[in-house]
Formats: sequence, structure tokens, C-alpha cells
Amino acid sequence: RHFPDIYRYIASRLGPGDADDVTAETFIDAFRRRASFDPARGSVRPWLFGIATRLVAAHRRAEARRYRALARAPAEQDPGGHDERVAAAVSAQARRGPLLRALAALSDGDRDVLLLVALGGLSYEEVAAALSIPPGTVASRLSRARRKVRGVLGAPDTPQASGRGGQGGNHASQ
Repeated sequence: RHFPDIYRYIASRLGPGDADDVTAETFIDAFRRRASFDPARGSVRPWLFGIATRLVAAHRRAEARRYRALARAPAEQDPGGHDERVAAAVSAQARRGPLLRALAALSDGDRDVLLLVALGGLSYEEVAAALSIPPGTVASRLSRARRKVRGVLGAPDTPQASGRGGQGGNHASQ
């Protein structure tokens, strides 16, 4: 039931080549540690994302190197012929390098929180459970990561964009 979400999160962090293996490792680790899961603490979903994040941490150096290498590599050209697709591709290509450099420059904790929210679609509470940190720490790390990424991309840091807007929701769009 949770495989597609876990796989998508890991693939977004490590690429599809590593995602198959790390996703399999996540579920193997979860099966081995099943006795340590406490249903009273909540859903199994954040627990699985926590395991996945810890396994991704084992690949962290490679992940940061990958972001730096992608930032240096030229962006692929879009072969499409539609004006909208070309304009979107040009805009995305212009921000690709700076975004990847910004992600590589984030601390491990800030990057984990940002990517769990943006790629995993987890709420503050789910991120807190996944990483075994307080929700307030999630909020401060997410705010700091967003501010740093916005600074690199030159996006305005508006109160609405940087505000928490309620801790329970999905904030991936900010």
C-alpha cells in the first residue's frame, strides 16, 4: 500500500537507479524491525518514511555530489515544438542549476525535512515522526530551508510563502 509513495520519495532523492534497491531495503528493514513499530504512536506511513530517510542518509554524500554534478551539467534540450513547452523548458533550465546547488548546500537535516514535505507530501507531524524530531524543529528547519532556496532562486520571501499556515497540512506547494 505504501510502496508507490516510498519509491517516489526515494527516486526523487537518489534517482531511479538507486530507488529500486533502497526501496527494497526500506521494506526489508521495516519487516525486520516490525516488532519495534508501535501502532499507538500513529500510522505506519511516517515510520516507513523515517526508515527510507535513514537509508537515504547512507547515500548522502553521493546525493550531494549528484546535485553538484547536475548543477554543472548542461540542461537537456526539450525536443517538443509547442511554444508553451519551450517557454516552460527555458524557465526550468534557467533555475535548474541554482536549485540543485541550493539543495546541495542545505544541511542534511534541512534537506531531509524539505524533501519529505516537497517530494514525500508529508505533513509536519508525519515528518516529525519520520525523523524522530519535534514538530517545532520540523517547522524551523523547513522555514530555514525554504528561505535559503528562495534566496538562491531570487524568489520573494513573502509572509504567506514563509508562514507555517497550520502545521497539519501538506506544504509542498510553498
